[in-house]
Amino acid sequence: MSENPNAPEKYNAAEVEPRWQSVWKARDVYRAHDDSDKPKFYALEMFPYPSGRIHMGHVRNYAMGDVVARYKKAQGFEVLHPMGWDSFGMPAENAAIATGGHPKDWTYNNIDEMRTPMQRLGFALDWSREFATSDVAYYKEQQRIFLKFWEKGLVYRKTAKVNWDPVDNTVLANEQVIDGKGWRSGAVVEQRDMDQWFYKITNYAEDLLKGLDGLDRWPEKVRTMQANWIGKSEGASIWFGFAENTETSSPKKELFDEALATDQDGGIEVFTTRPDTLFGASFLALSPDHPYSKWLANNLPEAEAFRAECAKIGTSEADIATAPKLGFDTGLRVKHPFVEGATLPVWIANFVLMGYGTGAVFGCPAHDQRDLDFARKYDLPVKAVVLPDGEDAATYDVGTEAYTGEGKLFNSGFLDGLNKSKGIKAAIHKITEMDFGESVTNYRLRDWGVSRQRYWGCPIPVIKCGDCGSVPVPEDQLPVELPYDISFEKPGNPLDHHPTWKSEGVTCPTCGKAAERETDTLDTFGDSSWYFAAFGGSLSADGMDWDAASKWLPVDQYVGGVEHAVLHLLYARFFTRGLIDCGLLDLSHSQFGGEPFAGLFTQGMVTHATYALADESIEKDSWVLPEDVDANDDGTFVHLPTGRPVIKGDIIKMSKSKKNVVDPNEIIQGYGADVARWFVLSDSPPERDVEWTESGVIGAWRFSKKVWNVVSDTTSAEGPLAVASDASGDALELRKLAHRALEKLTAGIEAFRFNTSVAQIYELTNALSKYKGQDAARMEALGILIRAIAPFMPHLAEECWSKVGGEDLVYHAPWPVVDPKMLVDDTITLPLQVNGKRRSELNIPKDMPKDEIEKLALADEAVQRSIGDATVRKIIVVPGRIVNIVAK
Repeated sequence: MSENPNAPEKYNAAEVEPRWQSVWKARDVYRAHDDSDKPKFYALEMFPYPSGRIHMGHVRNYAMGDVVARYKKAQGFEVLHPMGWDSFGMPAENAAIATGGHPKDWTYNNIDEMRTPMQRLGFALDWSREFATSDVAYYKEQQRIFLKFWEKGLVYRKTAKVNWDPVDNTVLANEQVIDGKGWRSGAVVEQRDMDQWFYKITNYAEDLLKGLDGLDRWPEKVRTMQANWIGKSEGASIWFGFAENTETSSPKKELFDEALATDQDGGIEVFTTRPDTLFGASFLALSPDHPYSKWLANNLPEAEAFRAECAKIGTSEADIATAPKLGFDTGLRVKHPFVEGATLPVWIANFVLMGYGTGAVFGCPAHDQRDLDFARKYDLPVKAVVLPDGEDAATYDVGTEAYTGEGKLFNSGFLDGLNKSKGIKAAIHKITEMDFGESVTNYRLRDWGVSRQRYWGCPIPVIKCGDCGSVPVPEDQLPVELPYDISFEKPGNPLDHHPTWKSEGVTCPTCGKAAERETDTLDTFGDSSWYFAAFGGSLSADGMDWDAASKWLPVDQYVGGVEHAVLHLLYARFFTRGLIDCGLLDLSHSQFGGEPFAGLFTQGMVTHATYALADESIEKDSWVLPEDVDANDDGTFVHLPTGRPVIKGDIIKMSKSKKNVVDPNEIIQGYGADVARWFVLSDSPPERDVEWTESGVIGAWRFSKKVWNVVSDTTSAEGPLAVASDASGDALELRKLAHRALEKLTAGIEAFRFNTSVAQIYELTNALSKYKGQDAARMEALGILIRAIAPFMPHLAEECWSKVGGEDLVYHAPWPVVDPKMLVDDTITLPLQVNGKRRSELNIPKDMPKDEIEKLALADEAVQRSIGDATVRKIIVVPGRIVNIVAK
């Protein structure tokens, strides 16, 4: 059977997509020009860690940013849309240890592996600005920033607690401590005091908090998370003076007699946000790292043992919050500030953080669950001082749950009868008046510890001299490069036991004596805290142009996962402020002040069903690949390679460990890049998760074919920029539909509602597939359609644009302009009622005279059937609303 000569030619993505990618590359269309006089637009997605393979989450993330970048280009902006690699970090070291390879080789091989499929997806990326954070040029500039921060007082060194693995001889991040043990060695992790480098992010605590108010294009939940992390709290600093020593046993008595005799201050400072509950205080609790706790541990074996027990808990707040509440009674007592003659016992407690407030708290068990649990465990008094509404003060008591709600103060002397806010003010006034405290603003935010005892990171540019201490490496001696010839055979940081790098030929820049390099490297969060500026500054081996970086910033649209809502974004905001204060960046032109990201969008994840062998425990790694599973007629599942039964699990984020991943390369090979892009953008609102389904992919593929068929069926000689200004009838209706779709889909892109834009594209495509005319109206609608799909399916759009005679590239074509006249209806629909019941409707010109409306209404067949033999008594025409016929 011969082929139909009139059938449309087939669209071959495997041929079309590489061809257009070659054209784009040859013409260098995605390069951003620093000297352009167009308005700038900086689109950026959070750059990836080079793990070796991209996944569908990457595709969705970068496709969203690509839609915005291409759309803004069509609107006439000079667009910067770059790509790079967040390439330092522990996975490279772990891979090197596991395979005997080198972190650098592993990293750059992975970058090569990931770059190819990303380029095959057709993203409009300026690859000329590509870098990896492990490039020497990048970390040289980062070392320079470190030194600038040091000069500005934003870097310092102090002793701090770390998680120490005694087997691997290395510091572990909190997430590497699992059930109190090292994730790799299995050894019980210890807390150790070590000298660490810190960035002084707390200098900007208030500014970081206030800056959130102007970020109205950020998700509210992200701003809330940042505000909570900064954790501003208004409260009071209260001085609890030591009471006379009540200890009678030695050695505590001798210790506290000595303390009272030698301590010039003679007391303990406490920060609290609830000074109104002071009358309910029954104990003071010190952090195990409080100076008094350490002093006790140096003198009392039992105190030392308790601190050692506390050290087994991880350093994270989550670890401390979930650990059993433990305490050690010091025997020391302090005076109650408000109650003459009353004293409170002083305990060391494992739930008190030294890093927050003063490292000491007063416990009010009746109104704090943690304090109540502690008090019940150690038989400490519980006194209620906040009376819930409706309760009787004479009988009210606290049971197993602390009362933390609102109410009136009672059992509280001069505070009785006040509510919370008035009670706090009155208590602070009294504290200040009595000169044992004052109003204080505190922040939960702590300075950022950036020392990491690892090889694969940015070397800290510091020389350690026995006489001069820590000395900055002179800027003209940067970069401090990582040595390649390292070994992971010994536990710990390879830089520490390198035969030459640490000390050979190293001298102090100040005194000239033999010295050593700092072997710690910087936290990799620092690498991603300024990379957006490096893209704008065209970073190279010769440095970077900070003036150009300043012009591109802030990033107009940033896209990434909500999992980075706190640390990455907060650190980037801090870095930007530091770079401004150091004179490197100038954002005085920005309405967003020192903010690096004007707009932020956090996309949902790509999810997939999980499958596991039914006759194995999931704990035994029984997960199987979805493509190896087939459905039986009875709804059960079978594992194709083995024939064993399979159970379907939850639909969750794609994960290598759960084997529910889909390789984008396979989708590109099978259906084309545009289909993969269209699917991840079209199925659900961008902020929600999208479930990967084979049927959804096939649907996207069929739609691409439908668009191509519409184009192939077009024979009009009009070009895609035609305007059917004199259209009438069906042509006018098509024109109206096209412009209304354009208005809605444009609004959808602006609002990051890509799924609504997709819905309008579907509607316009369907209308064109049914339209038989080969006229200007068809070409105008088709020109709108092709340009509308270009941000979503750029290869298909270029091929369609070329086929219908479009000039140059569709990438360079202007975004279509909505004709406002097409949004206004010149006809209206009036419901027709007979005796108050709807019977029909009229489609009429909106300016039709009343008498003409009455004639048409009476002539309507449905109205005539309803009236029958009755007599029409009245016709009520409500202009533009309704027609009601009264018949009896």
